[in-house]
Order: sequence, then structure tokens, then C-alpha cells
Amino acid sequence: MSQNVQNVQDVQNIVIVGGGSAGWMTAAYLSKALDKNINITLVESSNITKIGVGEATFSTIKVFFDFLGLQEYEWMPKCNATYKMAIKFVNWNAKGQHFYHPFQRYEVIDGFDISEWWLKMKKNQEAFDYACFLIPWLCDHQRSPKYLDGKVFDNKVQNEFSQEHIVKKNILDKLKIQYPYAYHFDANLLAKFMKDYAMERGVKQIVDDVVDIKLTEDGSIDSLTTQKYGILSGDLFIDCTGFSGLLINKALGEPFISYSESLLCDRAIAMQIPTDIQKDGINPYTTSTALSSGWVWNIPLYGRNGTGYVYSSAFISAEDAEQEFRQHLGAAADNRQASHIQMRIGRNRNSWVKNCVAIGLSSGFVEPLESTGIFFIQHGIEELVSHFPSKSFNQELIHSYNKVVADCIDGVREFLTLHYYASDRTDTEFWKATKNNIKVPEELQEKLRLWKNRLPSNKTINPKYHGFESYSYSVMLLGLNYIPESSLPILEHIGNHNAEAAFVEIRERANYLTSTLPSQYEYLTHVMKSQEQSEYLNVVSDRSHQIPALIS
Repeated sequence: MSQNVQNVQDVQNIVIVGGGSAGWMTAAYLSKALDKNINITLVESSNITKIGVGEATFSTIKVFFDFLGLQEYEWMPKCNATYKMAIKFVNWNAKGQHFYHPFQRYEVIDGFDISEWWLKMKKNQEAFDYACFLIPWLCDHQRSPKYLDGKVFDNKVQNEFSQEHIVKKNILDKLKIQYPYAYHFDANLLAKFMKDYAMERGVKQIVDDVVDIKLTEDGSIDSLTTQKYGILSGDLFIDCTGFSGLLINKALGEPFISYSESLLCDRAIAMQIPTDIQKDGINPYTTSTALSSGWVWNIPLYGRNGTGYVYSSAFISAEDAEQEFRQHLGAAADNRQASHIQMRIGRNRNSWVKNCVAIGLSSGFVEPLESTGIFFIQHGIEELVSHFPSKSFNQELIHSYNKVVADCIDGVREFLTLHYYASDRTDTEFWKATKNNIKVPEELQEKLRLWKNRLPSNKTINPKYHGFESYSYSVMLLGLNYIPESSLPILEHIGNHNAEAAFVEIRERANYLTSTLPSQYEYLTHVMKSQEQSEYLNVVSDRSHQIPALIS
């Protein structure tokens, strides 16, 4: 979204309550999207504990940074950010294997996804992710998605590889390959970066505690009373207060819809783990490792790892969960402090009520299994801008916003429910419950019956609601061993020649890329050193005009 919002003069004062990633991302985006004559104030408490576990994102986050006009070399070093090309799922199936959910769409061979050809030709020979995608190979070798000159590998390899290493250029020309990537970053550092960006553009910060909320006769928010600053009035209020939902739930009384019938995990234990990136390298993927009563995330940052155990309190106590978590981490967890978090899983019935819009955790949250937390923030902000109101607060506009946001979060709930229900793991009470005791949305049940006969397609999955395309569903089903009983009958009437050539070409291209791309550690270190040198030269340049005066 690149245009400034017009005809919003009626709304003059926006008050954002709560900082962190949600608050400062909202402030930064609105400061760029809205006219300069609109006042944006962010009030945040100094008493909020910052956990700083690290965040992983969707590939769509690049659209957010592009809108703000930010280049990777500007923000990534300041946020200890790394690249993410996939999620690696470990021990999510009964055989204790791993598989990747990559940011790479399937190749289409003779009108069908290569995954369908894998079912026919490679099912008993090679793991589907390594046969059908390049990304798993790059992840195993800790490759960067970029060369040292900053070029993304899909652009460069299209020319060099096709000319020097591929004989079957006719196959290459038919393949429409996209390799998006996402990021890992320190959420606290990103919030600080967004804060600096927003305040440079005129956003006002008030560090204070909200002690009272005054409503108008029609139930809208009239003003906030803060402990030191006093009364703070506004036209539009944005609730970024996290799970507390200070405005949307406590002041306006909007009910919260729990997803506990479908998603059992409701607690998390988070920890920061130091790492020697020069020795161990930096994985270009998030890792999700299944344990007895949930799963552990590992997010590699530049200099440390953010990790946590997401679990169900109905199946394990906090003490036992921490013990299991520390045992999983081994010596790396020694003397490391653990933070216990109670999660609110679900969404508000409406995320926009009267003149208040909830963004981030105050709007809705599912467990961070597919890195949707930052995506929900981005999605809520972008939809707010596209639905931006006047003081009349048109109800049809608000209804549209609420439907879009609800559909998005509900769609992610369905996708995450699939992760548990489709898994063939039943070795603990928790994993048995994910098959027998959860509520599977009726629409998902119907799809699962179909997916026992054929893999998902874009005709059965609409990604516009929640960002996950049919290939993501397919990847999870195959990785969790929820595999169609047979390949598509139509493939028996189509020759295998093109499909076989495509499988060979994927392997050859993977070999080329793993041998030519730098490691993620090499690339990010190169960027950091280049940025440090550039900043030093800028400082020297800024001061150089002072030298003659000092000498004289």
C-alpha cells in the first residue's frame, strides 16, 4: 500500500495504548500512511516486562518494510536479524523424522504440482521435501538467500545456472520459481527501531500508566486518564495492550472467543540461549521440535537463540514442563533464566468496536506454531489503513474490517489444528488428545476426507484469508504422514519424462546453490561490517568540515 490516506481530516487525534512490536509497528506505519496534520500519540507503561525471546515472521513482512522505505542493511543489523527460508518440524510424526515447510511453491509439471508426481514416482525413494524443493538443501547447508553482492539467488541462478549447468533448458524455462524469504529478529530491538522511525516522523510518546478510561454516552472511548500526564483525548484509539485487552475487553466489554476446543496449548516457557555463530553458524530456518505435551521453538538470531516450550497445562505442570524443556536444551540451559507465559488463544468477537481497534495480541492470537504473531499485527494495521474511518465511524466499514480480521485468524486456527490432528503421533496423552478430544472445524473435516484421495489444491484452499496457500497444507499433510492412499489416476495416462527431468533438475540446482551461495553467517557478517564501515565514513564526513576551524 503506497498511497497516503485521503479524506480523513475528520479524525485528527489517534491514541495508541501500548508499545512493543504491535504499538510501535502501528505508529510507524500510520506515521507514513497518514497526512502530517493527524496527531499520533503512543502511551506505554514503563512497568511492562520485556521477554525478548525472538520473533519469526512470514515472508509478507517484506511488504511492510518496503512500504516504510526501509532497506535490510538499515534495520537488520540493529535488530540482530537473520533470514528465514523455512520451518523445520522435528519429531512431529510417529517415526521421529524431520521435514521442512519451506517458503517455496511447488513446480508445476504438465499441469500438476510436483508433489502429485512425487506420490506416483518417488514416494518410497526420497523424502518429499528434498525431492520437491530446493530450500531444504539450502537449510541443511546454512546457506544465505543472497550472494555477497546482495543479489537474491533466484535472479542470479536463472541466468548462470541455466547456461552453465543445465542441459535441459527447456524444462527450466517452463518452471516459474519463486523463493521468498522471511526474517528472525529480536522483537524488543525491532520495537525500538520502529519507535525511532515513528518519533522521527512526529509520533509523540508518553511513558505513563493508564489508570482510568472514560466512555461517552454511546459507549465509545472519550478519553484516558494517565497517572502523571493526566487526561488524554482522542478520536481513534488503538489497543496494543497485549493479552490484557485493556481497552477492547476491559473498558468496552467485547467478548473473547477461545480456541481451546481446537488448540490445547495455553502456556509457554521462554529462554534466551547464547550461541557461537562463528563456530556453529546460523540456521536459515525456525525449528519446531515436538515434546511430550507440546513443542519447542528455536529462533536463531545474530548472536543468540530465542527458544521456548509451548505446552498444554492440562497435561503437564509448569515445573515438569520447565524440567522437560531444560532437559531438551541440555547444557545450553544451565544458569539461564526461564520466563513463564500464560497465553490467551483465540480472538475477540470483534477487533474493532466503536472508536477502538485492537491490534496484535489484544486482537487475537494462536500459538506461534507458524510464526503468525507479527503477521497478525501487519495484517491488522494494513486493513485498518484500507478501512480508515472518519469520526462518523461507518458501521459497514467496521463490519468489513471485523470480518476480514476474524476470517484471517479463524483460517490460521484451522491450519494449526491440521498440524496436530493430521499427525500420526500418539505416544503421550497430549498427542492422543489432539486426535480424539479436540474440535475439528466441520469444513476442515470435509477437506481431510478429500485429502485422503488427493493433495490440496488452490481450488480447495483460499489463501487470501490467512496467507497459507495449498502447498503449505500439502507440505504439512505429507510431513505428518497423512498421505493420500494413491496418486492421481490421471497421471497414469501422462508420461513421466518431464517429471523425472524436473526431479533431476531440482537436485542439480540444489547442488549448484549449496556450493556457490555464502553461508548465512558469512553474508550477515559481511553486511554488518559494511554497515559499520559506512556509518564510520558518514561520521568522518560529517565532522570533516569542522577540521579547518579547529586548526585555525
